[in-house]
Amino acid sequence: MARSRKETDKSNSERAESLLKTLIERYIQDGQPIGSRALAKDSGLDLSPATIRNVMSDLEEMGLILAPHTSAGRVPTDKGYRMFVDSLLTVQPMQDAVVETIKQQLEASATTDSVISNASSMLSEITQLTGVVTMPKREQVRLEHIEFLKLSPKRILVILVVNGQEVQNRVIDTERDYSTSELQQSANYLNAEFAGQDLASIRSRLLTSMQQARDSMQRLMQDTMNLADQVLDSSKNDDYVLAGQTNLMSYNEMCDIEKLRNLFEAFNSKRDILHILDQSIQAEGMQIFIGGESGYKVLDDVSVVTAPYKVDEEVIGVLGVIGPTRMAYDRVIPIVDVTAKVLSSILRPD
Repeated sequence: MARSRKETDKSNSERAESLLKTLIERYIQDGQPIGSRALAKDSGLDLSPATIRNVMSDLEEMGLILAPHTSAGRVPTDKGYRMFVDSLLTVQPMQDAVVETIKQQLEASATTDSVISNASSMLSEITQLTGVVTMPKREQVRLEHIEFLKLSPKRILVILVVNGQEVQNRVIDTERDYSTSELQQSANYLNAEFAGQDLASIRSRLLTSMQQARDSMQRLMQDTMNLADQVLDSSKNDDYVLAGQTNLMSYNEMCDIEKLRNLFEAFNSKRDILHILDQSIQAEGMQIFIGGESGYKVLDDVSVVTAPYKVDEEVIGVLGVIGPTRMAYDRVIPIVDVTAKVLSSILRPD
């Protein structure tokens, strides 16, 4: 009995998906363009070379694969990887021994900062990619009042009243000796301009003001900015911890010096990476940005796999890995997922 048109289309679609899956898995493993002969051998499908070439041509027209100029074989596109991750990927279950290793290494950390640093390093070590973990979000700290008291030449006690009633005392060392009158004037200015505002936003505004008016600012104003920056800098948090950047150099497609330089500059400036991580914090569950999906040209050749970590069901940060688009998603995804869950458990208050 002749098959219906619907059945034929379904069969052709399944065949194309199977060949695409095989091609991507082989390319992830070898990093070399895949030809029709190798695809025929690896797919296990009883298809002629001509049929496979026709299917590959169809996949290329759909934008799922492309032919590099230097080879007759094909490689996946970002769109192809997206279809693979969303519909064709078979995720490898985590081995119990690996899960236990993750728990033991993170539980051995003495402080929150060390557990974050260890999580980043561990992600890098296990995946052989670049690990990244954002520092936990802190509750907003609102300035109510500030006072500067001179302890000795070049040493000042700072009294901060924040969030209504909480009092914090900090001692800072200064480059010059301030008079009591100068300290009082500086405190008056900060209380008048910034009372009721979040400390992080105050620091940002101060740094902008210092940069814009550095040459023309009166000495008192400059001194006030310097004092305030020292106080606020002592309480600021790093944005994220990165580990294993050089792991990317082991992939042939990442060996372009200019691309690596631009990527490492993005790591150092943090702006583009933070934007992606912020999107991950705001989204639900795991997020995977493949190549150009990030919207940043410098990240066109990499993928970012992230998962949020939580305390009391509230997302307080995100962790993940950054690697070439041909990363082993079947391994990386569960590693990121499990690490996020373990980190959440460790940071949960007793």
